[in-house]
Amino acid sequence: MNEPTAVAEPSDVASLPFERALAELEEIVRKLEQGSVSLEESIAIYERGEALKRRCDALLRSAEMRIEKITLGIDGKPTGTEPLDVV
Repeated sequence: MNEPTAVAEPSDVASLPFERALAELEEIVRKLEQGSVSLEESIAIYERGEALKRRCDALLRSAEMRIEKITLGIDGKPTGTEPLDVV
């Protein structure tokens, strides 16, 4: 079985902050759902949407790895932190 190959992101997508990438992805979804673009443009923006989705996923995974869960003692007061269990 062949493993999926990594797809290089366009340089502008690779540098986008999460909020901008998500906003652009939402706009692409809106256009595709409305059907207000030609077939060729639909294919092009769909491909960009895939790149934006990968960017958002990567940024979220990175954020999840940095998040720690605050642990509480019996009295309900914070006692420290531990890694967040990501399901």
